[in-house]
Amino acid sequence: MCRSTFYPKPARSPKQSTTNIIKVKFQAIGSASAKTRKSVTLFHCQVPIRDSPPPTIMGGLNNDLQVLIPISTDSSSFFSDKSAKIFVAGHRGLVGTAIVRKIISLGFTKLVLRTHSELDLSRQSDVESFFSAERPVYVILAAAKVGGIHANNTYPAEFISVNLQIQTNVIDSSFRFGVKKLLFLGSSCIYPKFAPQPIPESALLTAPLEPTNEWYAVAKIAGIKMCQAYRIQYNFNAVSGMPTNLYGPHDNFHLENSHVLPALMRRFHEAKTNKAKEVVVWGTGSPLREFLHVDDLADAVVFMIENYSGLEHLNVGSGKEVTIKELAELVKEVVGFEGDLVWDSSKPDGTPRKLMDSSKLAALGWQPKVELKDGLVDTYKWYLENVTQ
Repeated sequence: MCRSTFYPKPARSPKQSTTNIIKVKFQAIGSASAKTRKSVTLFHCQVPIRDSPPPTIMGGLNNDLQVLIPISTDSSSFFSDKSAKIFVAGHRGLVGTAIVRKIISLGFTKLVLRTHSELDLSRQSDVESFFSAERPVYVILAAAKVGGIHANNTYPAEFISVNLQIQTNVIDSSFRFGVKKLLFLGSSCIYPKFAPQPIPESALLTAPLEPTNEWYAVAKIAGIKMCQAYRIQYNFNAVSGMPTNLYGPHDNFHLENSHVLPALMRRFHEAKTNKAKEVVVWGTGSPLREFLHVDDLADAVVFMIENYSGLEHLNVGSGKEVTIKELAELVKEVVGFEGDLVWDSSKPDGTPRKLMDSSKLAALGWQPKVELKDGLVDTYKWYLENVTQ
């Protein structure tokens, strides 16, 4: 018996084929011995091909079928059409602004950008109407509801529901309205609290998450799995990248809600302005952390769109570690604070080490370019011009 599978119909040009009747012979596979394996009756199966070669159909001894539809044969380069529409979701944030800068610098002319007031990505009907009208060719999903530990603990329902809504709406509409490729961006918080170091992609879902941000992490994990599911079932070219700790222009410098690097930068700046004698920092300064300038992430995003179409998500990191003490000394130097740096060892250090294993992306040929000190100088310059005014 062969069960029928119904595929939702994505938007396509009139010339694009929707289905193809093919005659397939499949061989039973499974735990049976070679003597019991056999080819079974030929049958007809109707599947969407979207300009792809015929699918491979494999069957098991339990009569379940697995349809493996190849990725589209359209191998044109991302750079071949600089007038292609590119939708950057979340273009005003730390990541989105860097991606927009990068794409514009490459000569692309049709960026599709919407503020939250113009398009609420958590509203399915609004997202579908937007995709129906704009028909982007590429989608970079950098939009998310983000926040620190306090925000995650205070608004757990919003952190999981809003992020799930954004991802579901954008990924599904991208498929249905014929987007050529989607890149979904997540976070290193998807990995277990006590993941092996450096953290490989295979560590995903192997142990409990960090409880302080599990709501956000679960949503991001679901985004990865949704991209994989749409690739497996619908042959939709969706890939995922998981960046390490980011910093750079447009970062959040709020003293209570920001991450360690921008928080240190603001504290040293205010201490310098107020002519304070010392800055006290929690812990011993011994934990190791990895940092990636957001311009390097933007470069990696473009690299992945051009060079990667795999099922597995990829880590995106600098591959370089620095202790919190070394980081603080470097920020102090860049800011120009001449007072003392005091460590309060009575306060917790946090996780001893957090380094991403980005060797898979490196093996494809991508490498970060911005050294930490140069990136800090660039970030502090932006801070002085945009935050302190």
